[in-house]
Amino acid sequence: MRTQILKLSLLLVTLSTILFSCKSENDKIKIELDEVVVSKPIENHILTAEDQAKLTPEQVLADFKAGNERFRNNDLTVRNHKEQIRQSAPGQFPKAFVLSCVDSRVPVEDVFDQGIGDIFVGRVAGNFANEDLLGSMEFACKVAGAKLIMVMAHQHCGAIKASIDNVQLGNITSLVNKIKPAVEMSANFEGEKTSKNEVFVKNVAENNVKNTIENIRKNSPILKEMEEKGEIKIVGVFYTLTKGEIVYIE
Repeated sequence: MRTQILKLSLLLVTLSTILFSCKSENDKIKIELDEVVVSKPIENHILTAEDQAKLTPEQVLADFKAGNERFRNNDLTVRNHKEQIRQSAPGQFPKAFVLSCVDSRVPVEDVFDQGIGDIFVGRVAGNFANEDLLGSMEFACKVAGAKLIMVMAHQHCGAIKASIDNVQLGNITSLVNKIKPAVEMSANFEGEKTSKNEVFVKNVAENNVKNTIENIRKNSPILKEMEEKGEIKIVGVFYTLTKGEIVYIE
């Protein structure tokens, strides 16, 4: 009997210790969360014409790099969207234009921790620059004052894979043909040249970015001149779905 009472006492002590530890840990988590909420300022400001005019292409690029780091660290800026909507309604003064694929796993504004009124976003499967997107870029930079054009490819891109596989299906056929030059640029790739080879798909995606940038400069004298004068910068990046990381393409 005495032995059973002793065992029961030890069990109660153990349970109490566990419950106390859990409570302490929960309290700690609550305190840490409270500190995060309190320490993070809420962003109400949107870009003004004065803000935009002061920016250089290099500063915008640095801002994007820092924003992506915050995104990867789950440290996004806390924004008062209601207030930003109100402030941005009369006009917009974005800092950049991002040409992205339509992929739903690539939330462009979040990837760079940008808010309402910060960036123009053009999206098309395979992130190539046709006449309409070139016109959009010219408006963004020459008319609206954006300082950066970023062409962004991404990991596991279905449009790139379709181009590699030469998919023939409705209007997808026309889309695939616009990406074909990137497949041809990858002819010297050493390894299996199929859509099942992730390394090859990435190689084609990067070449597609390079080809798109070349076409922007070739087919838009306006943007080419602005770049040569240092008024804008045109860069290419590759977004990794698995890490949320931006890798810059040289």
